[in-house]
Amino acid sequence: MPTDLAPADLENLHRALERLGSVLTVMNTGAHPDDEASGLLAALRFGYGMRVVVACSTRGEGGQNGLGPERGAALAVLRTREMEAAARVLDAGIAWLGMGPGDPVHDFGFSKNAEDTLARWGDDRIVDRLVRAYRRERPDIVITTFLDVPGQHGHHRAMTRAAETAVALAADPTYRTEGLEPWQVARLYVPAWSGASYAYDDEAPPPSASVVVRAPGVDTVTGAAFDQIGEWSRACHRSQGMGVCLDRPETAWPLHCRIGGRSGMTDIRDGLPTDLGALAGLESAQEAVNRCRAAFPDVAAICSSAIEAAGHVETALLTCPPELRGQTAHRLKRKLRELDAVIAISSGLTIRAWAEPAMLAPGATGKLHVAVNDPTVSVKPVPGTGISTVPDGDGCWNLTVDAQAPVGIPFAEHFDALGGNRLLWIEATAEIAGRKISLAVDLEEPLTIAPKATVLLEPDAAILNLTLARKAIPVRVTADGDASPILPAGWKAGADTNGFRLLPPADLSAGVQDICIAVDGGAGHFVTPISYPHVGTTLHAEPAVFRVLAVPLDLPSNTRVGYIGGGGDRVGVWLRRMGVDVEELTAETLPKADLSGFTIIVVGIFAFGNRPDLAAATRRIHRWVAAGGHLVTLYHRPTDGWDPAATPPLRLGIGRPSLRWRITDPAAEVTVLIPDHPLLTTPNRIGAADWAGWDKERGLYFAANRDPAYQALLSMSDPGEDPLDGALVSAVVGKGRHTHTGLVIHHQLDRLVPGAFRLLANLIQPAKA
Repeated sequence: MPTDLAPADLENLHRALERLGSVLTVMNTGAHPDDEASGLLAALRFGYGMRVVVACSTRGEGGQNGLGPERGAALAVLRTREMEAAARVLDAGIAWLGMGPGDPVHDFGFSKNAEDTLARWGDDRIVDRLVRAYRRERPDIVITTFLDVPGQHGHHRAMTRAAETAVALAADPTYRTEGLEPWQVARLYVPAWSGASYAYDDEAPPPSASVVVRAPGVDTVTGAAFDQIGEWSRACHRSQGMGVCLDRPETAWPLHCRIGGRSGMTDIRDGLPTDLGALAGLESAQEAVNRCRAAFPDVAAICSSAIEAAGHVETALLTCPPELRGQTAHRLKRKLRELDAVIAISSGLTIRAWAEPAMLAPGATGKLHVAVNDPTVSVKPVPGTGISTVPDGDGCWNLTVDAQAPVGIPFAEHFDALGGNRLLWIEATAEIAGRKISLAVDLEEPLTIAPKATVLLEPDAAILNLTLARKAIPVRVTADGDASPILPAGWKAGADTNGFRLLPPADLSAGVQDICIAVDGGAGHFVTPISYPHVGTTLHAEPAVFRVLAVPLDLPSNTRVGYIGGGGDRVGVWLRRMGVDVEELTAETLPKADLSGFTIIVVGIFAFGNRPDLAAATRRIHRWVAAGGHLVTLYHRPTDGWDPAATPPLRLGIGRPSLRWRITDPAAEVTVLIPDHPLLTTPNRIGAADWAGWDKERGLYFAANRDPAYQALLSMSDPGEDPLDGALVSAVVGKGRHTHTGLVIHHQLDRLVPGAFRLLANLIQPAKA
């Protein structure tokens, strides 16, 4: 046994010792990755030693991405990885309730009330999944992140409502969940603070505090405030722009007890078993744990005391009376796993495991490597469905993926901070000083099942303008084999350089046509690689389908567009596919670009927040507008570097809280306020059909207070609400024009909604038009 450890191992040892301080589990419920109350959870985990589990109802697939191009299902994969990374910082587990975009419980975008959310998720379904999470994770305390009050996100409200409903059902023995025994959550708390922000506006004041969780000083390992550790965790949600440096970290979190409260509470643990010593017959185990923790950094003393404590816990588990097992056995089993981790680290045991390669296609083979610094340790792969392992005789395993295995990343139901996650992990057993320990070791890079046949199409979709003569559509193809389109009736295909040409039928009608792409006679897949330092490397795979939107589309004449993207949309791509003359103005080209060569400049979503070069060029753009240019800005959040007095050419503020300045109903009726305005009539006359088929929502971050020069062109409202007129506003500025829109045009373009293309064609007309 080593007499000392490397600094990183000492930190891991201290974190492992902290787990021994409590036998309680606290679950924090939220609707999206990044909803978790990170600062509070850091205090409970690192200050009080409690086990922490985050219950998350969706994968965040309906959200925005300020980091990269991932949308929809690909964003779900990214945000799942981000949630796991954030959980590792907090040493927390995750109970996932939604299984991705194809599941009824998914992030479908913004909702303003719980009723709408529960109707789409299924009220009974989300409650049942929470019941199962309670019974599997057995939390003593549940803390919802949000209040169920008007002014909050409907997903948040629905999750809080379901969390409370599920408490009674989880304890009801007549409510059946196969393989899971009833469990009584002792207490459920809601925040006693307001959830108001730039996005939300609680209409009701927070309830009174029943108890206050106070930070017990600062974190021993880092010296940081627990709330700052929470921000380190939140910084893992980089696609959502989370994580800040706190000048004044929170040190107290008031909570209101909704279920299980008692008078005179001063601590959320009052009346609950706080540690092993509070459990019958485990006083000796607690004394050994106390010696174990007090011995840090003496690794020999830590190891021997941990082994002694584990022996007491095992004895108690074997002799536990049947009437107490339901309340006690899970605590003792968890404590044995935590003690085994302490024993392993303090004894100097290290285990690494990795797959080579980390991505395998169905039917493919690879190697599983395990490196252990103790040859007496026994290791065994634990493969998931569709994965098989066979020893190769050299201390490695041959990996084989079943030929019918589903590609991509399976959305697992839970994530365990102690390991044993995803498609493949390692079970390690060792004997240390007479004590047999067991560990679950995750792979350094999770195994991913990649498609056998990938396809890259350029373009991946096309716009067929029905006002022009039919032309063949050239498609450049890169594939792992012989790629060929599966043609719908009336379509023809011919060979072309590095791909094929698709010829539509002469009588093609308006709408979307999907053309599947086969590779060597089998299904081809599009792959979205996902690789960021904070989440590692993975991918999203989906069937390869070439999509063609046939739409009558008139384009303005004498237009040259400069597109300034913020990384959050593909508007520049779609403009090119529409046949528009577009130049992308990057961080390298914008500072030296001659703006006089453009009739239009389009600024993409988030760009002022993500592009310092754009902020530096703002005054130059304003002069260009005044000289006759047309500036079109797509929606921005108030936090995206948008100064109402300085960012737009004339004063224009973004509505706060944003909950009040958005239309979540994608079918909301649109009223045209200025029917003859050129932006709505030229070159395409925008009518009712152009507002049909919109996806997810109409718009968000609408313009609020603004200079009188801005004309509101549209009005719309969600059911039961007053209409908003900030979805599309435009003002004459000198000889030019500024148009700002909160409509989610970029999303509709990706969904091939015809009206979005026709409206965009109108927005890019020169100012003089």
